[in-house]
Amino acid sequence: MKNAIRRRVDAKLLVLPIAVIYLYVAFTALQRGNSLLIGIVLVLLSMAPFLWRFERRERQARELVLMAVMAAVASVGRIPFAVLLPNFTPVTFIVIISGVVLGAEAGWMVGAVTALVSNFFLGQGPWTAWQMFGWGMAGFTAGLMAHHRPLFRRRLPLLLFGACWGFLYDWIQNITLAIDIWVREQSWASIAAMYGLGLPFDFIHAAANVFFLGVFGPSWIKLLERYRRKYGALERESARSSIRMEEVG
Repeated sequence: MKNAIRRRVDAKLLVLPIAVIYLYVAFTALQRGNSLLIGIVLVLLSMAPFLWRFERRERQARELVLMAVMAAVASVGRIPFAVLLPNFTPVTFIVIISGVVLGAEAGWMVGAVTALVSNFFLGQGPWTAWQMFGWGMAGFTAGLMAHHRPLFRRRLPLLLFGACWGFLYDWIQNITLAIDIWVREQSWASIAAMYGLGLPFDFIHAAANVFFLGVFGPSWIKLLERYRRKYGALERESARSSIRMEEVG
């Protein structure tokens, strides 16, 4: 309990220095007319508390292996869909399932690592940081919802959540364009028009999430839960056997 409180306090202590650094960079970037730098620094600094909390938490090797496997599956699954069916991707589905089963912090890490690794094949750029943040937040919020709302694991809530994140993820990616438009034009109408032009792609992403969660969601959750129960049982059995051996000795 004390360690959990300490982790929350440590994460909150990061807010002030992060805000100071961002305000300084934003002021400097605005003076130079570099709106792209503002967005990149904002999203990178916003990820610092998540990395801090993940680093501070003790995890066993098999948890890290499972997260790495989920990130690898999502990365491999993203590449062919990005070429054949742009924005119709299984990544958000895999990230959401990871958050539901493995927890909020693990879901965030799977999403962030997936964006970083898959872009080594699809192309790195200033968009990578935004993709890491967007998919990371999808996994993080899925983990929070599953922890506080047990009914969230049912099919309908998952489908609604996936549909919402189909839009939210794409809207997060458009923030950097919105900042650039605002710096150049200070026009809310232009920003609204930009988001409106992206709605067809947002619908495709939402439809992909609903499809993958509806078809594969329950089976993937059962599979991952079975993995966790299996290795948890092995842990308990090994602990009991070691105690018995000590008693016999």
